[in-house]
Amino acid sequence: MKNQLLIIILFAISVSCRNNNGEADAYGNFEAAEIIISAETSGRIIDFEPVEGTLVETGDLIALVDTTILHLQRSEIDAGIKSVRTRISSTNAQNEILNQQIENLNINIQRIGNMLRDEAATQKQYDDLTGQVAVLQKQIAANNTQKESVLAEMAVMESKKNTVSEHIRRSSVKSPIKGTIIEKYAEAGEITAAGKPLIKVADLSEIILKVYISGAQMGNIKTCQKCNIRIDDGEKGYKEFEGIVRFIAEKAEFTPKIIQTKEERVTLVYAVEIGVANDGSLKSGMPGEVIF
Repeated sequence: MKNQLLIIILFAISVSCRNNNGEADAYGNFEAAEIIISAETSGRIIDFEPVEGTLVETGDLIALVDTTILHLQRSEIDAGIKSVRTRISSTNAQNEILNQQIENLNINIQRIGNMLRDEAATQKQYDDLTGQVAVLQKQIAANNTQKESVLAEMAVMESKKNTVSEHIRRSSVKSPIKGTIIEKYAEAGEITAAGKPLIKVADLSEIILKVYISGAQMGNIKTCQKCNIRIDDGEKGYKEFEGIVRFIAEKAEFTPKIIQTKEERVTLVYAVEIGVANDGSLKSGMPGEVIF
């Protein structure tokens, strides 16, 4: 008899702890992390085959903008760099000739110096040779100054080439995330511009149910808490999922417009976001309910 009484008491406690005979604690709508992928360069779209509803992986090619003009610009810069390198090579060759002349003159200077000590040569001969060496050294210094200017010019051209190469790289529009294509804004053959949206991708692997709770419910809810999520399945049935509380707002706000009754619209509530692993049946904007 005592055992039967204990079972009845436990059953009564269990029933009393249930949420209002199985009714939901809160209602809301599912939201997905959506990213609008836009063109980064201007031009004609020559490759664009995304299909709404299909899955894309991180790094998958979404669109290719025509890069013909950019490649021609890079070829022109390459030709300019080649010309500049030729000028540098020419300057180096001139300096090698001048250094050889200086070396030859130094040999003659040494000979004239020896002859001068034996009074077999004049001071003028010695001074003329040393003067020629000084002139050649100044010419080498002038060539080096010109060479530095040419090197600076080449650095500018290399920078321009890198800029064009970056534009070419950005002409290949790739998906930054793994997700599902939910909207398409362009077609192959159209002219696009930098910043113009091409597609919208949503990460539907985990979807967020955003609900609002009252202050009285706050004490029973905490982040990382597991809960039951339900969506309609037929006329009277439900399909259930396991959810995890990801976020609880610290600041109260007035009941959102999705609550239409006059009594509830003046209530202060807190936003709660619940992560739900998606098996493919949950869509952005779909209504759902939660039992904590």
